[in-house]
Amino acid sequence: MVRGSTAGKTAGKAARRRAPAGRAKSAPGRPRDPAVDRRVLRAALALFIEHGLAGASIDKIARRAKVARTSIYRRWSSREALLAEAIELGRDAAEYSAELVDSTPPEGIAGLLLGGAELAARPETRKLMARLIGSIPDSPRLLAVYRDTYYLPRRRAFLRALERVRKARLLPIGTDIEALADMVTGLIVHRALLAPPDDDSPAALRLHLRQFLRRAGFKLSTPFSSGERGPGA
Repeated sequence: MVRGSTAGKTAGKAARRRAPAGRAKSAPGRPRDPAVDRRVLRAALALFIEHGLAGASIDKIARRAKVARTSIYRRWSSREALLAEAIELGRDAAEYSAELVDSTPPEGIAGLLLGGAELAARPETRKLMARLIGSIPDSPRLLAVYRDTYYLPRRRAFLRALERVRKARLLPIGTDIEALADMVTGLIVHRALLAPPDDDSPAALRLHLRQFLRRAGFKLSTPFSSGERGPGA
């Protein structure tokens, strides 16, 4: 179950973000209440984490949020668009937006990646990832909406960032940027979902990614901390 503080904090970011592509166009008249947006996103996130796609129908989201179905359809073009936005907020991706990646200097990219890895290893983020992947057989469109609206813009920003890192000579000049991006994503997803219980903490994932980046030729600006050093570090 999503704790109120976590869901409220993440859903509350919606009012401070540019409206995603899945938002329905506003009709002329009285401005919409951002508090309703927050309640709906919080309800959608909680139901998706607790029960998966089958338990996150528009009817159930409306009942949990204590709003009318029409209030949801006025704001989101589809259930997939609503759930994709809730998932993005639920994994705190607003803190790792494409805009942030684009504005981070080359020497700060490794730290951004390491911080993102820690977020991915949190129990609630792991469950979100598992729910999203598990929804593919029944609703491939949800993953497609999430990928196109949120994941791909962030990946493109990541590729641009790695190119800046390479030009700054913080990566070997011959590094295959696309392959490196795929390997970083694969490592994070694999460790977040399939790591054994004794090696699945946020600190452990941060360590594994840090070791990988060093072996890939990334020039890290700070040494390992005392609690971060492991075999082969």
